[in-house]
Amino acid sequence: MTQTAIERGTEWLAGGGLRPTRQRVALAALLVGDGQDRHVTAESLFAACSATGEKVSLATVYNTLRAFCDAGIMQEVVVDGSKSYFDTRIDDHPHFFWEDTAEVTDAPAEQFRIAQLPKLPKGAKLSRVDVVIRLKRA
Repeated sequence: MTQTAIERGTEWLAGGGLRPTRQRVALAALLVGDGQDRHVTAESLFAACSATGEKVSLATVYNTLRAFCDAGIMQEVVVDGSKSYFDTRIDDHPHFFWEDTAEVTDAPAEQFRIAQLPKLPKGAKLSRVDVVIRLKRA
């Protein structure tokens, strides 16, 4: 990991008010260290971290990703009830899910419009709308 990646990761954690522990910094550097947005699973982040020689358990990766989401610096993208992806881009935007490769990518938000939502139940307020567009390669 480069010093720049570590610095970016540390700044990213500070933006969420998180203490920069060794494991959090290592995971944050992998997620945002090159300045690019990412969609990861806990398993893919665990594998990437292991490849660097950093010692971290899969349970720690899961707990850390949850902490990042709770701090508002990541968002969870649920594809189905059993598979979650974690996105470093936190603005509202739709996603493509490529069924053949199980990959999540950003869909162009500027091309997406929601014409109308159903009336909300009494006493409810809208939190957010998640859109996952499932694709198969032709």
